[in-house]
Formats: sequence, structure tokens, C-alpha cells
Amino acid sequence: MRAHRITFAALVVAAGLSLTACQNGDDGAAASDPSSASSASAASSAGGGSGSGGSDQDSGKESGTGSDGKGTADPAGSGSGSGDGTAPKCTTDGLEITAQDGFIDGDPDGSVVVALKNGSGADCVISGFAGVDLKTNAGDISATRKGEPGDPYTLQNGKEIDFYVSYPLNETGGSGVRITGLVVTPPNETKSVTLAWPGNSSLPVTDGSGSSVLVGPIGSAGQGG
Repeated sequence: MRAHRITFAALVVAAGLSLTACQNGDDGAAASDPSSASSASAASSAGGGSGSGGSDQDSGKESGTGSDGKGTADPAGSGSGSGDGTAPKCTTDGLEITAQDGFIDGDPDGSVVVALKNGSGADCVISGFAGVDLKTNAGDISATRKGEPGDPYTLQNGKEIDFYVSYPLNETGGSGVRITGLVVTPPNETKSVTLAWPGNSSLPVTDGSGSSVLVGPIGSAGQGG
């Protein structure tokens, strides 16, 4: 009988030890299971915790960096000025300048058409007024601007653009003021070219109350080929 009691007591003690070991093993597994920590972190982010800023950072990476983590370049070359397609200004040396009589019967004044042909080998931009002076035996006469300048115009290589010069006709019967040449300075240039005068040979002598020599803006006499 005593032997049976000892055996029963031993079984009870062994069962208690076994139960304690199982509980400790469950606790250790829960602490070492990384999925439990991940689940807790995900739940915290979903609830607006400290992980809520992650979407902003991801968005910034997509717009500002490439897959290698470096900043993406702007293919247009923003800010460099080299990619905006603007041609350089037309220069005196790059233009072939000619003049011809443009008078039409019935007009009250004489007219000369000045052509500016781009022979520079590349497109250029031109606008505004050319400087025009008539050389005469009584001194130079500067033309007065008339009209409004148009927008800057890209003059393709090999093409021309024209403007007009108007002047009073000498109908007095006298010799008047003899014109000996036409001086043209392209817009925004200081270098001039002197051409033969293609219009009437003289201007009337006036006291300043008559019509004067006028120059129209670039493009005012049409655009040539």
C-alpha cells in the first residue's frame, strides 16, 4: 500500500513539472516568432502611428530619384538656356542687304524696298527697326521710324525679310537735294552697309514742313523667299 502511494505521488509531481515546461515553451516561441512583431508593427502603422509617414517618403523617391537612387535629370536642360530653341540674333556680317525701287505710279511719295537675306548658314532672329540714313550732297538725312515693330522673327537660313523706306518726291522742277547713297544698319547692330540709292535721284528742298524720309519696321514690306 505504501508503495502505491509513493508511485501516485511521483506521478502527480511529474505531471506538474510537465505542464510548467509546456507553458514556458509557448511563451518563448511567442517572443521569438518574428511574424508576431511584424503583425504588431503593421497594426500600429494602419492605426496612424509613427509609420504613417512612409507613403510620403515613397512618393518623394518616385518623383525625385531614379531606380539607382540618383536624381533624375530634366531632359529639357531646365535653366541652361541651351534647350529653349531660340536662335541667335541676325548680324550685319550674316545678312546680304540689297535695295530696289518700290515706287508705284500714283503714290504720293517715293518708296524703296530693302531686303535682308540670311546668308549666315544658320537661322537667326530679327525684329524692330533698321537704322536708315540717306547720304546727300547736303549731308546725311536720318529716316524717322513709322509704325509698330512686330514680334521677333526667326529668319531661316537662305530666306529674306524686307522693310520699306519712303521719301518725298522732288516735283519742284529744280535739282533739289541729290541723294548719293543709302546707309543701312540692321536692328541691334552698330555695323552698317552703304548701298547705291535705287530711287529718284533727289529730294525736294523744303523748310521742314513737308513730308520726311520714313522707315518701316522689319517685315513692313512683306517677306521674300
